[in-house]
Amino acid sequence: MRAINISQDIVPVGEFKTGISKWLRSIRNKNHPVVITQNGRPAGVLITPEEYDKLTYTKTFSESINRGIQDINAGNIFSTADLKDIIKEARKSRV
Repeated sequence: MRAINISQDIVPVGEFKTGISKWLRSIRNKNHPVVITQNGRPAGVLITPEEYDKLTYTKTFSESINRGIQDINAGNIFSTADLKDIIKEARKSRV
């Protein structure tokens, strides 16, 4: 995600409402997020659907890595032989 340009990418909610199409085109063309303010304070951020998907994927991936690190630190690990045995048993029970 590109950095926010203070002079161009922060818009009051009233201005946003009157030019929604313009702002949607802007985030699509420039790939800049838009911060929408209400009473002078940030109220929301508008990003492209692709950027949202990327952020969601990155968050999920990071959480998965952290769970793996926690398992390693807690000693919840399997040798390759152990894992093969677990998989073999699981396959037998499916049949």
